[in-house]
Amino acid sequence: MENRISVTVSEEALANINKAIAAINENLPYLINLTPAERHQMAKMGDKTLAFVNKAFEYANQNPKIVPSFLDLNEFAKDSAAVTNLKKVLIPIEQLSEKLSDTNLMAGSEAYMAALAFYNAVKGAAKAGEPGMKSIYDDLQSRFPGRGKNGAAAKKNRQ
Repeated sequence: MENRISVTVSEEALANINKAIAAINENLPYLINLTPAERHQMAKMGDKTLAFVNKAFEYANQNPKIVPSFLDLNEFAKDSAAVTNLKKVLIPIEQLSEKLSDTNLMAGSEAYMAALAFYNAVKGAAKAGEPGMKSIYDDLQSRFPGRGKNGAAAKKNRQ
């Protein structure tokens, strides 16, 4: 088994990280959550749309006579600036999130593969009659995803 990652996350590091996350939340108290339906219904602004929005804002400021009465240019400016500034936070956080996710996936995969190797060793030892191994094997087998005494019934019910 190749061990591609070997990390220990200290309690101090976790405390510092949680403080940093709290500081981010404190500095962005206006962040919101949307429902899946709300996300689906919204107009989306991407990189190409950003140029359109910026140019439209520029023209709206230069031509106030044609700005619809319901359009608040101050709010337009705030929203445009918010997108620009939030992207400066979002991009590095998305990169960090991807690294966290990948590291968690790798560590989880390695831990699961180690558990499988041990499980198979215990299984072999139990079959060979090694004292005390049957109870360990039975306990691990009952916890093995999709296996164990109830695993066959659960698998059958899913089909």
